[in-house]
Amino acid sequence: MIYRTVPPSIKLKDYIRCFWFLESDQAYTHYGMADVCPELVFHYKGQFDEIDEQGSRKPSFLSGINGPTNQTSKFVIDSGFGMFGVYLYPHTIPLLFGMPANELTNQMVAIDLLLKTLGGNLEEQIMNSTSDEQRVGIIENFVQEQLAKTKTTQLPIFNTLKHIIHSDRTPSVKQLSMDHAVSERQLERQFSQFTGFSPKKFIRIARFHHTIQFYGKEYLKLSDIALECGYYDQSHFIHDFNQFAGIGPKEYFSGKSPNTKWRD
Repeated sequence: MIYRTVPPSIKLKDYIRCFWFLESDQAYTHYGMADVCPELVFHYKGQFDEIDEQGSRKPSFLSGINGPTNQTSKFVIDSGFGMFGVYLYPHTIPLLFGMPANELTNQMVAIDLLLKTLGGNLEEQIMNSTSDEQRVGIIENFVQEQLAKTKTTQLPIFNTLKHIIHSDRTPSVKQLSMDHAVSERQLERQFSQFTGFSPKKFIRIARFHHTIQFYGKEYLKLSDIALECGYYDQSHFIHDFNQFAGIGPKEYFSGKSPNTKWRD
């Protein structure tokens, strides 16, 4: 299995976190986790089935958006595949698609349903591309054109979200309110529109994602990771990890879990 990432151009770094590619010539089961960041996904080779809680399979979209989510998911494919992903910052949803982020929370929507003819044309271009560079270029052009339509303005909340996502330790809602001189009620409205979550839930999921960056660092104990990421205690860390990853941190960081196969 091959996994690689590509950074966006400088002019789009405030909207796109990275582009990623995942390819394999074998069958694969993917375990999705909670994430504050949405992503556009294009299956240019093969098509996954989604496995629901009852174990039933149904085809996923060929191309679409995985909205911000506080849930886990499971997908399976019985043959080789190729995927192209566009990992977005949360606030990019309203700017690209003209809707608040909360309309896509815990949703997976086919791109032609989301963008009609424009989405169908975008999917066709990606599917007909012959290189990673072409796919990245197509998406960068698309994002720039969409941003131009909405006459994008950088709002203070955008930097706040990026700061939380990239900080080693996440702030409290009260601290956010004080730092940015806005009421907690105002924060609730802004976070709902631009992330699809309450500030508290957004911070919890972002903190969980901070722990994942320590994967592969065998010299660290789970208690060290919990402390480093600002958890009150290890039980709190384990509780959140189970909720947002679907498995416990001990299994995840063991390097032997099927949930981390794409990383190894």
